[in-house]
Amino acid sequence: MGTITRSFANNITTSGVLLPASLTNNSIANVTSYNAAVSQGNMVLISSQTASASASISFTTGIDSTYKEYQFYFINCHPSANNAYFQFNMSTDGGSNYNVTKTTTYFHHFQDEAGTFAQLNYDGAVDLAQLTSFQSLNYETGNANDECGVGSLSLFNPASTTYVKHFIANSQNYSSALAAPFSINSYVAGYGNTTSAVNAVQFKFSSGNIDDGTILMYGIV
Repeated sequence: MGTITRSFANNITTSGVLLPASLTNNSIANVTSYNAAVSQGNMVLISSQTASASASISFTTGIDSTYKEYQFYFINCHPSANNAYFQFNMSTDGGSNYNVTKTTTYFHHFQDEAGTFAQLNYDGAVDLAQLTSFQSLNYETGNANDECGVGSLSLFNPASTTYVKHFIANSQNYSSALAAPFSINSYVAGYGNTTSAVNAVQFKFSSGNIDDGTILMYGIV
């Protein structure tokens, strides 16, 4: 016991503060709770919606100052129209209008099933420069029975009345728009150029309905 006590004492300063070297993965056992000030990075499911031949899916409640980040996951979103872009927009009036001015950047890379063609592209036709139109999150999802798109969208501090509203999205979809089946991975980022609080978000395809798919909204602690 004396050896353990001396070892422990060597890791304490004269003012009673634990030295950094005293804290390791194995130095604290049986911790069952954390102080409220310690962030654990929890994701809190706020709501989810499942499409069924839906023109759009809108989240008009739950987006407020409770969380600094809101994360949306879209899963197996299948369009009724062939080669449709999955898109989103934001609202500052509770969903009466989805027309926030946005500046964004977009690129994607793709690979065909035969492994004969792959390419990385910046696509200036998809990004926006101070426009209020819907932002595309992926590239031309097909409407064959097994085609769909998945991905995530992070929206940061939407309740701020000081700063613009940044967002980052990553998506993956199956497309036959390029004459052969392709895997397409898309990245888009940008900001809603408004200092008004964003309090609603809407998703839709560029044409047709969302025949199937689920969208979940989480708050990030």
